[in-house]
Amino acid sequence: MRIFDSHTHINAPQFAGEVHEVLQRAHALNVEKMLVIAYDEPSMERLQTLMEQYEGTVYGAIGCHPEDARLYNDRLIKSLKINLRRPQMRALGEIGLDYHCEVPHELQKKVFVSQVNLAKKMNLPISVHNRDAFEDVYEILKKIDIRQTGGIMHSFNGNAFWAHKFLELGMFLSFSGVATFRNAVDVREAFMVTPLERVLVETDAPYLTPEPYRGKQNEPGYTRYTLEYLAQVRGITNVELAAASYANSKRILRIK
Repeated sequence: MRIFDSHTHINAPQFAGEVHEVLQRAHALNVEKMLVIAYDEPSMERLQTLMEQYEGTVYGAIGCHPEDARLYNDRLIKSLKINLRRPQMRALGEIGLDYHCEVPHELQKKVFVSQVNLAKKMNLPISVHNRDAFEDVYEILKKIDIRQTGGIMHSFNGNAFWAHKFLELGMFLSFSGVATFRNAVDVREAFMVTPLERVLVETDAPYLTPEPYRGKQNEPGYTRYTLEYLAQVRGITNVELAAASYANSKRILRIK
């Protein structure tokens, strides 16, 4: 069984000095590959080192998070273009809208649109962060039409209605440890209506730790527990869900 963590942050300060051990634990739990997300220059530098040290295991993405929309300028755009051309970089993200934070909505939308268009120009899939902004995220993606490049709804937290809407746009839905939370009934309903060929799994480590380790720092190996829980919900084997989500991750990220 092989598992792909489609969204993680082992380049975050929380993992400083212990990445090798974290990856060893991940491999012990059959998590063989992961997409590591950079969010600023220091995290991009750490990501570049990780991609070089763990080629074939660590792949990368970088983008301007909606919480940092005020930092989006010509200099950052230039940096994104340079970094996205590096070997092992596979997506532009995480980008999107977060209406839980205090950044003006219109500014967030402007930055999101700019980055989606950049991804289309560079022929890269996107990794989308969405918090309390389903309608606007959907309308932007529908208007720009990213079917050719494709994308991932990272840590999907909507219901079955929104799952159908984003699936219609050609998006893949990635499910995190949130799906294992007792009150996440809507998320599990969304998972149940998502075709196996469009399902991904992730940790968003060091955040969103799944049961039975909720409350501890998350890490890529814990993708295994989210996957096992979702397989049980679906009534399929762990091997079947692992094979599907692994193949899906490689397909959307264009990994041979």
